[in-house]
Amino acid sequence: MAGHFKDDILDKLARQGNVAQFVSFGPDLVQRHAWIRGFPPGHRFASPEEAVAVLLAASPEGSINIRSWQPDNPKSRSFLYGRREAEEILGELRRLAGEGLYTILNETLDVEDGGVSGVAFGDLLEFAPGDTPRCVEKPGTCALPRDLGMRVLETVYGFQPALPERREARVEFTLHPLRRGYRREHTTLWETETPGPPPVAPRIDWPHRFSRHLGDKAFGLVIADALGLSVPRTLVFPRRLAPFTFGTGTGSAETWLRTCPLEQVPGRFTTHRGWLDPFQLLREEDPKGDAIASVLAQEGIDARHSGALLAGPDGEPLVEGVAGRGDDFMLGRRPPEELPATVESSLKDLYRRAAGRLGTVRFEWVHDGARPWIVQLHRGAVLSAGRVIFPGDAECYHSLEISQGIDALRELIANVQGTGDGIVLLGRVGVTSHFGDLLRRARIPSRIEEPVG
Repeated sequence: MAGHFKDDILDKLARQGNVAQFVSFGPDLVQRHAWIRGFPPGHRFASPEEAVAVLLAASPEGSINIRSWQPDNPKSRSFLYGRREAEEILGELRRLAGEGLYTILNETLDVEDGGVSGVAFGDLLEFAPGDTPRCVEKPGTCALPRDLGMRVLETVYGFQPALPERREARVEFTLHPLRRGYRREHTTLWETETPGPPPVAPRIDWPHRFSRHLGDKAFGLVIADALGLSVPRTLVFPRRLAPFTFGTGTGSAETWLRTCPLEQVPGRFTTHRGWLDPFQLLREEDPKGDAIASVLAQEGIDARHSGALLAGPDGEPLVEGVAGRGDDFMLGRRPPEELPATVESSLKDLYRRAAGRLGTVRFEWVHDGARPWIVQLHRGAVLSAGRVIFPGDAECYHSLEISQGIDALRELIANVQGTGDGIVLLGRVGVTSHFGDLLRRARIPSRIEEPVG
């Protein structure tokens, strides 16, 4: 029979991998395939009514999705999610059959369980949380080179996605923290096809829906670790996932707690040396649960020097820092100091390694005297050059003494933003500090004026 039959594909997938429990019908309401636990593959039910009743009973969610299509037009037609009433399901099944459509009824797999859905095709892996594989048709999907994406997902979920090896095939999949589907596994396959030449590896970029799922800092560090860069051992306490760990032990046996907002918010939330209850920290700093995605418990580093590195408009790295710990430097309480040539050289080498895979990056670093460690990583160059934080001309500039602190700068930015005015920071502060981060994110013409002498 000519045409594209999604249920035939699903039946073949079920013989080699895990699929959601399902039963399918033709427009004549004759059953075509069935994979439901407790029954042999292809079991023939006496009627659509019996098949729906059995599938509802077998679904942990107690609900069914209905997919429909035409063989000569394989793009899905109606997709009905999470139906719980047998009579409603049967009514929709009859309606779609009356339109000449083929249908697949499958158990609902909760897309809000903390897992991800997406597509693997060639050297491209795309996915997002809280969605079906059709997420790839929407903005905000995470796109990674396949091998890197597989390492990232294994780090976060603790298992390697069970995807077919054939890279010329386009595979739709879902990953679940709890085992689901006919075989009760973590990976569920939905469809595979060979539509043409596979795409090339994408450029790695964020933020997106998955980086917000973990938190901006957590995602950047997971990427750095997956690329083999030096990241201290980190335990992540996410809101919507089980804790997971990655990184390399530093030998300090000390802990730093870092709050991890959905997207970068420089210097606003707590960074604490020593242990705090991460769940209490979430309750206190983000009682509504809409700003902080996770808390990071990061193994401390014996800091000989600390600071930040960013790439300027010419792509060349600018390194700033101080001796010892760098929290006061990042908050503008301590000016940048001259760094040993060996430290600066090792940081530029680290930048070149990171940029070789990610393009221009910026990161916070700690150097233990032997090597540099990345403690935050972000993508992209900035427009800072010299003492100019963000370029632009303004008729009026507002001055702020660095000693007034970072919260005073937040307040001034809120008053200035949208007016066309600029800001001048008075005092010695790093262009790479959180003062600079805030002004760059606000895109306010700004510069630093240091005292003479």
